[in-house]
Amino acid sequence: MMYMLDTNTVSDIVRKDPNVIRQLKSLSPESICISGITAAEIIYGLEKRQSTKLNQVMYPFLEVVTIYDWHYGVAQCYGKLRAKMEKQGFVMGALDLMIAAHAVSENCTLVTSDNAFKMVPDLIIQNWREEHNI
Repeated sequence: MMYMLDTNTVSDIVRKDPNVIRQLKSLSPESICISGITAAEIIYGLEKRQSTKLNQVMYPFLEVVTIYDWHYGVAQCYGKLRAKMEKQGFVMGALDLMIAAHAVSENCTLVTSDNAFKMVPDLIIQNWREEHNI
């Protein structure tokens, strides 16, 4: 099983959330990935903050973690999910929906603490902050 980490989960790793770290350590590095969208969000945050300390942690992480590229299959999944959700009256931020579509398209479990993802059809999520999900 592949686990795609959402941006807030990557932040939890940096903050050393004990539940998130425990779950991360129990898995092989090959089972962890992030979306290229998440990588972009991380880089944006680093550029905005200009924190040398944070850069020293995050850029090496981005060099070793598997980053899934956005491709046409993901775009198709995104378009279908967005249309389906809008018909059902659900609206979510574009970047979050892009990450959700990426996880669905790649058959990954999305690891996030953001409850907004619960409304996405066909998306499997886990919240590693909560001990009962570990």
